[in-house]
Amino acid sequence: MKVPYLDLKKINNTYIKELESAFHQTMDSGWYIIGNNVTEFEKEYANFSSTKHSIGVANGLDALIISLKALNVGKGDEVIVPSNTYIASWLAISYVGATPIPVEPRIDTYNLNPELIQSKITTKTKAIMVVNLYGQAAELEEICIIAKNNNLYVIEDNAQSQGASYKNQITGSWGDINGTSFYPGKNLGAIGDGGAITTSNIDLYNFCKVFRNYGSQVKYFNEIKGINSRLDELQAAFLRKKLPDLERISNIRIELAKIYNLGLKNVGDLVLPKIASHATSVYHIYLIRTKRRDELMNYLAEHGVGTVIHYPIPPHLQEAYKELNYTKGDFPIAEEIAETCLSLPLHQEMSLDELNFVIEKIKSFYK
Repeated sequence: MKVPYLDLKKINNTYIKELESAFHQTMDSGWYIIGNNVTEFEKEYANFSSTKHSIGVANGLDALIISLKALNVGKGDEVIVPSNTYIASWLAISYVGATPIPVEPRIDTYNLNPELIQSKITTKTKAIMVVNLYGQAAELEEICIIAKNNNLYVIEDNAQSQGASYKNQITGSWGDINGTSFYPGKNLGAIGDGGAITTSNIDLYNFCKVFRNYGSQVKYFNEIKGINSRLDELQAAFLRKKLPDLERISNIRIELAKIYNLGLKNVGDLVLPKIASHATSVYHIYLIRTKRRDELMNYLAEHGVGTVIHYPIPPHLQEAYKELNYTKGDFPIAEEIAETCLSLPLHQEMSLDELNFVIEKIKSFYK
């Protein structure tokens, strides 16, 4: 049996009639930029996210950049960010001219450790970027309290956790402004790229809506120096077909993760996912850790099982950030995660036979 890490063709084939209908409807409309589908999807996604507003943009990175711009974060400012996130979180901060200030995660949940934030706050700190990593909500209430006590903004990077919650409040609604991604591999994935910003602040909403469209509300009248970052009308049409199904998708992923948890309990030196108190996870990624990561990865590949390392090099050790002069050992928790983590196949169209095959192969590796 071959078990790919992710099978987007299989996932999207389940919506093929709806997607074909959306395609033809959009083509027939003759309106391809910020039309009815984008406008309606923005309302629907805001409602899903329990926020007053949503703004569709070209991708998840742009969502974060525009969110920071809306908060007037720029040169000379510092933004606290997890040390172990995907580099996009850091890049957004860099692109607006600010400096990312890494803070370590908890070693068991992989999300930002609130207990370490206060010591990193300086007079230059302007915001905290919280990443709800791998599908699990971070400890958002505690982080928001720290931010409020220090007059800081909160931005959620919610690209991996659409539908997760903390203390029964959905992710993407905690921050002053929040960014997400609809990259095809996400739980809510487009058939191409896309992203969105969520906020309940009307001023931030108005800025983002204008900034993403060349700084213009009325064509050819430009209020500010904006950019071109608009959610594609066709992608919005596709996403509108998928969004009503997101709760079902999340529930399937949760059930599959439970089977992994039971099947891999006490196997070798495996460290299985842990969910923080009051948090939920929608398991965008099912991540395990082992000191024998590379051996296990190669063994599974030999037996037809696809895996991915999320992420092999933490941002502070990337060549792109050499100017920050970080060295190995500066953020040991992020480094340990990078050296030991392995993501197993998990998606809503994965069969129980495939899941059990992966479990059996992992067990046979340790035997």
